[in-house]
Amino acid sequence: MIRIVAVIAALLCAWPAAAQPKSDPQNTLVLETTKGQIVIRLRADLAPRHAERLKTLARDGFYDNAPFHRVIAGFMAQTGDGDRGDGRGKSKYPDLKQEFSGVPYKRGIVGMARRGDSVDSANCQFFIMYTDYPSLNGKYTVIGEVASGMEVVDQLKKGEPVASPDRIVRAQVLADTQR
Repeated sequence: MIRIVAVIAALLCAWPAAAQPKSDPQNTLVLETTKGQIVIRLRADLAPRHAERLKTLARDGFYDNAPFHRVIAGFMAQTGDGDRGDGRGKSKYPDLKQEFSGVPYKRGIVGMARRGDSVDSANCQFFIMYTDYPSLNGKYTVIGEVASGMEVVDQLKKGEPVASPDRIVRAQVLADTQR
C-alpha cells in the first residue's frame, strides 16, 4: 500500500512538469540585460504570430538597448520599445491580432503590451509579471514565460517612467547562439 501511495505521489509531482512546454531553442528568447540574463520560453503553441514577431525583432536587433521603461512593483516590468524607448514606439511591422488563451497571468508570465482597449494593437512591446494578476486573464496575449532569470526581473529599477532605466543589452533567439 505504501508503494502505491508513493508511486501516485511521484506521478502527481511529475505531472506539472510534464504539462509544461519542452525546451525548444527555436522558441527561446535570451535577454542579456544590464542586471543579468533573462530566458523566456516563447509559447508558439498559444500565440504563433506573436512568438514569430518577437523572434524577428530580436534577429533584427530591434530590442538591443531597449529600456525597461515601465516597471511597477507588485505588477509587471515592461520593455520592447526599441523605437522611441518611452513606451509609445512600435516596430516597422504591422500590429498583430490578439491570440488570447486560457493561460492565467501569474508570476513569470510574459504578455504582449498593446494600446489601451485596442485588442489588435500589439506590436513589439511585452511585459513580465511580478505576481498573479487575474484581471489580465483573457485580455492580453500570453506570449511566454520566464524559464530563468526572475531574480534579474526582480532587481530591475522601478518607476513609471523609470529614471535611468535598466536595458536589454542584447536579445537573441537561443537557436541562433548555438550555431
